[in-house]
Amino acid sequence: MTTAPPAPPVPSRALAALRRDRGFVTGAVIAGLMVLVALTAPLLAALAGQDYTTYHDTLLDSARGGVPIGGFGGISGEHWLGVEPGTGRDLFARLVYGAQVSVGVAVAATFLEVLLGVTVGVAAGLGGRWLDSGLSRVIDLVLSVPVLVMAISLLAIVPQDWPRPVLLAAVIAVLGWGGTARLSRGETLSLRTRDYVAAAQVAGAPWWRVARREILPGLTAPILTYAALLLPTNMVVEAGLSFLGVGVRPPTPSWGQMLSTATTWFRADPFYVFLPALMLFLALLAFVLVANGLRRALDPRQRELTR
Repeated sequence: MTTAPPAPPVPSRALAALRRDRGFVTGAVIAGLMVLVALTAPLLAALAGQDYTTYHDTLLDSARGGVPIGGFGGISGEHWLGVEPGTGRDLFARLVYGAQVSVGVAVAATFLEVLLGVTVGVAAGLGGRWLDSGLSRVIDLVLSVPVLVMAISLLAIVPQDWPRPVLLAAVIAVLGWGGTARLSRGETLSLRTRDYVAAAQVAGAPWWRVARREILPGLTAPILTYAALLLPTNMVVEAGLSFLGVGVRPPTPSWGQMLSTATTWFRADPFYVFLPALMLFLALLAFVLVANGLRRALDPRQRELTR
């Protein structure tokens, strides 16, 4: 009598599910390309023979207020995506360097949010009644803060010589870690009732060892999925702050800042509006597809529903 082969471990099943998920694969490819563009922006700009700061006044029609000469924003062999209205700066160089800010700030802010949120959430879940109550009130306070309004206020009073991308990532993270902390606390309270966690505590293991060996592995799946959803949210926040003029300062480009400038040119040069909007849309779509794929693969209930 033959017996059925043992079921593959959960990580193997999750990886197999991700490989079969067309949405996840599509999103991962696009997201990977976005990250690659951000990492290789100086190389790509050098390959095009351009930079994001040089003005090309001769490529603008002064009689029309600075609109690029030629169709589609002045596309040519030298300027692959045309030039910026009013300044003549190369759009290809500004788009790829803008990816460094838009993607880089979102990734850094997400990492800091997860680090802060998991630390506070696990401490609240494993701590005593008073520690849990105190940290829970702090989490509630952070969640009640209007992120965009508070970020605008903080960024408006910071000296101009501070590095804006680093400052943006820090402000977004400090104002946005509450959701990660609440999720981590809830999962920790659930995990601490498991037998293997109780056994470790009875054996006299210190809290930090219980957290590292017993709790954190169980948090990996929900936190990874939540972080994948946080990343596009943080990208929208960065774009919104730059659009409102409190993000990165010129001449440093970001997609949100380019959209803010493009609002004055959308009639004369609609192609200038289209490019940063398309890049931002593709990046958000890619990371949302990745997040949904991770949720379906790592959540057993979702796997049952999609069978």
